[in-house]
Amino acid sequence: MDGVNVTGVRATARIVAREDGRGGTALPVLEGDGPLALRRTRGSGAEAQVMLVGAMSGPLGGDHFAVEAGVGAGARLRVGSAAATIALPGQAKGESRYDVRLSVAEDGELHWLPEQLISVRGSDLRVATRVDLAESARLVLREEQVLGRVGEEPGRLTSRLTLRIGERTVLDQELACGPGAPGGWDGPAVLGGHRAVGQLLVVRPEFTRKPVAARMLGECASLVPLAGPAVLVSAIASDALRLRRVLDEALASLE
Repeated sequence: MDGVNVTGVRATARIVAREDGRGGTALPVLEGDGPLALRRTRGSGAEAQVMLVGAMSGPLGGDHFAVEAGVGAGARLRVGSAAATIALPGQAKGESRYDVRLSVAEDGELHWLPEQLISVRGSDLRVATRVDLAESARLVLREEQVLGRVGEEPGRLTSRLTLRIGERTVLDQELACGPGAPGGWDGPAVLGGHRAVGQLLVVRPEFTRKPVAARMLGECASLVPLAGPAVLVSAIASDALRLRRVLDEALASLE
């Protein structure tokens, strides 16, 4: 049909944070594109705070969204989102993509805390998050995925998370769920019937001096130290609220 977009929407949002020389953090680049809008909000102390605001629903089938954030030496940045991201089926054919690229320089700090990603029936979304950190950088990153709305089967969701510290890859994992995903994703060895899954990645230089021991966090969550100054918390839950509670408690235990 005339006027129908059959290729999907392309949109990129970019954030650059730099130390401002006065004990704070400046944002020389804060650019939203298409449905991805960025808003600076009130930070605290040396930290700048940014909210990602989706100006429309998506990503839809065939869309390709990207968010890039770079934190310079000594800068502090916290990024959240105003609402959940909802992966929806669309008129364009093929999977949709959401790429996140994060980098933090020496003595920089990034808190990446978006709201949940909800995989709606009929959608097909591939998410790829890559984080590159300097040796003395600090990071708190939270990812949460919800498979389907209430009473609904999920779409297909593939999520990959990669972490590099210095020149070393210390984490590279992928999870695929929903129709067309490899068999067993909903079995007892993976989700076990749960519909919310999340990761919490914490990187702090002091973990090198005081390693964090591996442990279970209740019945459906675990904390695992990674090579270098990093730990990974993986959790599943019956819904988004329970998942957030588990991840918040895990982060508090690391303070």
